[in-house]
Amino acid sequence: MIQQETINVRESAGLSTRIKDYSQLLKPNLSGMVVFSSVVGYLMAPEVVFSWTDKDLWLRCALLFTGGMMVTGGANTINQILERESDKLMKRTRMRPLPDGRMTDTEAWIFATVLGVAGAALLGIFFNPLAGLLSFLSLLLYAFVYTPMKKVHPIAVFIGAIPGALPPLIGWTAATGVVDAKGLVLFSLQFFWQFPHFWAIAWVAFDDYANAGIKMLPTRERESKFTAIQCVLYSLVLVPMAMLPQMFGMTGTVGTIVAVLCGVMYLAASVVFYKHNDYKSARRVMFASFIYLPSVLIALLAAK
Repeated sequence: MIQQETINVRESAGLSTRIKDYSQLLKPNLSGMVVFSSVVGYLMAPEVVFSWTDKDLWLRCALLFTGGMMVTGGANTINQILERESDKLMKRTRMRPLPDGRMTDTEAWIFATVLGVAGAALLGIFFNPLAGLLSFLSLLLYAFVYTPMKKVHPIAVFIGAIPGALPPLIGWTAATGVVDAKGLVLFSLQFFWQFPHFWAIAWVAFDDYANAGIKMLPTRERESKFTAIQCVLYSLVLVPMAMLPQMFGMTGTVGTIVAVLCGVMYLAASVVFYKHNDYKSARRVMFASFIYLPSVLIALLAAK
């Protein structure tokens, strides 16, 4: 009896470890924030009338979120497969399942393929083919263009910002069936948001990235203020851009005011980063980016 209980405990521990390993491949925290923007994009569409009691609407939001998480999880898994050797060289990634040897490449490829294809198919079937196609395009760009380019040239940030900004457009397209100017406004907001976000993370993790040969900063020296200048410029663009949703009739005045104020907050953090150019100010930009995106999306939707 004791021996059987011991075996059961070991099996349970093994299952728990395996679940944690798959969760690490998905990067649920980052993926969840990005995919949340697809749900907001869907709800922003004029074709969608929001109601707390509409069960069908909640079901469709859940399907959209699930499909998006599957596609994003597939892209993240391929990213970790291709970067498994680089991940061994970085403190924050060397204990991931692939570099640590807890999972084989074949197992990860199967997981990524099933997730990516099933997620895109889910969006294509339950919404429309264009939404499914855009989601699969985002996977291809992120996994097979952005990932290898990270070791070649800092333009990888620009490339990565495209699939990173597609979720709200995918959500909009899932509701409308078209890619139009209003959907591209949501795409643009998320596109420009990513540059200070990525660069602040790359500045903080400069040594790790340098050890792995990853080139994310627009300059080779962390001491240069060129990165901070770029953060200021891109965050500055977000301030007037926050007015576009109201100009296109997508949201109200309150949503615009909140979006502008969030842009000013993001800009202020970038200016402080330029002034001090240190670890603390870079982290301030990073945390400002975490606050900016959900706050702006929720404000624009609430004022729809």
